[in-house]
Amino acid sequence: MKKFYSVFIALVFVLSVAGASLAAKDTLIVADQYDPTTLDPIGHNDYPTSRACSHIYDTLIFLNPDGTLRPGLAEKWEFITDKDYKMYLRKGVKFHNGDEMTAADVKFSLERANTPAGSHIHTYSQDLDNVEIIDDYTVIIHLKKVNYPFFSSLVHSWGNIVCKKVVEAAGDDYGMNPVGTGPFKFKEWAKGDHYTFERFDDYWGNKAKFKTLIVRSIPEPTNRTIELETGAVDIAYPVTTIEIARIQENSELELQRKVIPSTTYMGFNVNKAPFSDVRVRQAISALLDTVNIQRAVFRGVGQTPRSLIPEVTKYSINNELPVHVRDVEAAKKLFAEAGVDPSKIKIIIRSNERKERIDMATIIQAQLAEVGIHSEIMQQEWGAYLSDLQKKTHDVFLLGWGLSVPDPDYAVSGLLESNAGTNYTGFNDPKLDEMLAKGRSLPDGEERAKVYRDMQLYINEQCPMVYLHNDEAIAGVRKIVKGFEVDPFEVHSFRNVYFEE
Repeated sequence: MKKFYSVFIALVFVLSVAGASLAAKDTLIVADQYDPTTLDPIGHNDYPTSRACSHIYDTLIFLNPDGTLRPGLAEKWEFITDKDYKMYLRKGVKFHNGDEMTAADVKFSLERANTPAGSHIHTYSQDLDNVEIIDDYTVIIHLKKVNYPFFSSLVHSWGNIVCKKVVEAAGDDYGMNPVGTGPFKFKEWAKGDHYTFERFDDYWGNKAKFKTLIVRSIPEPTNRTIELETGAVDIAYPVTTIEIARIQENSELELQRKVIPSTTYMGFNVNKAPFSDVRVRQAISALLDTVNIQRAVFRGVGQTPRSLIPEVTKYSINNELPVHVRDVEAAKKLFAEAGVDPSKIKIIIRSNERKERIDMATIIQAQLAEVGIHSEIMQQEWGAYLSDLQKKTHDVFLLGWGLSVPDPDYAVSGLLESNAGTNYTGFNDPKLDEMLAKGRSLPDGEERAKVYRDMQLYINEQCPMVYLHNDEAIAGVRKIVKGFEVDPFEVHSFRNVYFEE
């Protein structure tokens, strides 16, 4: 009887899997590295959350893969002055609850970003003054001062339009039960495991070609690949270096990769001795063979940066700068000038981190040990890690920063501007703040290019961080999935995805 029962259970499981396989033609299952932190578009500044929000919300303008802009919830716009934008909204756009989107929702959404709830994204919204309602379908966005990158920042998650009535009613709980105008509507979220969205059949644009979107959180890269190989997921990202060949060799899978404006760096806590001394920061930088660290770890993926503004971003002078060379003697001289002989350093990284970053930290640890500096690598859960970064209790840390807005201002301001919520080095430099303000005040051209050239040279001189890696966006995709293209800004879209019959 027991044997019969076991066989029966196994048969039920097989039939269930077979049924799920047939149903999967209308269900896209995706493996992402991490779970979102919230589904409130102004409550975060991380990629997994931006990706989740991009499916359920729309912005006034959309970003093309080549960095150009196209109409979104605004069907057209005009620049009244350098700091006043008139936006003509689409009529008949429905929120997932059936309400029509109007200018009141746009005003509420954008101005809400400058409240304390939007502290994570003030880098983007800080120069917004107010949104003036002309009528139900027309608004004028007024800026406090000229900020040329601001308009393109409306493609960022902070510019997602929410339903005023729903947010006000939900209060602090809104991020767990969102309502947008996007092609998918929220169904459920099992935190730490997966979220499920369903096609919104009243979507104003081209409707999704499949019914259900499930995005699973799978931190371990090998597990993401295994799930892709077995067909348990249809798309998996990010694909790490060691998994590339495995996907390429599988006839049922394809690998997609694109160079992206992303920088992995080792940041110093510049408010904590001895890292408050620029000579100590420069010395530690000189001790590291960053070029060979990158080559050893990433094996042909990406490159070692020489500037904070990635090479694929306008005004980068990355290729004009000399290659970083390890110089132990120069480091010893700088330590002597600073009167410092550092012996212990704590390097913090996120647990469940990409193996490549753990490997980089390990090599950094070994190279520092060669000159007598003992470094301890501490892996922390995201909450504790972020808390340490915000409280500035750390020594040094490894982190990545990528652009989802195609402008060099955001390559720098989010990391190093004094008031940026994601300035984890604590770098507070009036000269750099002045450069950033000037860069935002200028239209594209030679004068603006010079500002960013001087800025990159100045940052390299001050050395608040050591550049480690310019990354690529790499995804594994089952060949039955069509219409997906890995996004160079890493906010991957499924709006055009369908299954091959």
